[in-house]
Amino acid sequence: MDIVVVSASPNTDGVTAAGATAVARGVSLAGGVAEEIRLNDVEVGACQACGNGWGTCRDEHRCQVHDDFQRLHARVCRSDGVVFVTPVYYGQMSESAKAFADRLRRCEATRGAESGLRGKPLIAIAAAGGGGGGTMTCLRTMERWANHLGARVYDLIPVNRWTRSYKLTSMRAAAQSMAGEVA
Repeated sequence: MDIVVVSASPNTDGVTAAGATAVARGVSLAGGVAEEIRLNDVEVGACQACGNGWGTCRDEHRCQVHDDFQRLHARVCRSDGVVFVTPVYYGQMSESAKAFADRLRRCEATRGAESGLRGKPLIAIAAAGGGGGGTMTCLRTMERWANHLGARVYDLIPVNRWTRSYKLTSMRAAAQSMAGEVA
């Protein structure tokens, strides 16, 4: 099984990065292959709401803004499952996560039953640093986004610096379970 881990933090040694590593380990334990896509290492700009507000995304299901999004969009749709790991900024996804999520939603949500994410298992992880708040607000937004795309929410995992050690174990177990299910 082929699982894409979308990681959305510029920090390579924080809670978000540790979560992506734990998830990849869980997928590996199930005999699968996890590919981490670090959004901060690629070029994915914000949605431009092209043309009349939709551009090519509604009818052609592709974004007309040319950057790394097209490649990542295709990669996520080809996968057997997706894990989305983001730091929490003011109760929401990071800016890189939001840019990718918005563009993916515009291209896939209008496809209905033909969506590349329809029925695909998805784990959403919200990692809060600092004061540790905002994870549940972030996860509610991510759950709504996943449902809008037709993905099957496999798990929603909040984590902060106080819960890090046992939540990393939970992330690994959730990814192992999901990967084993799609095998």
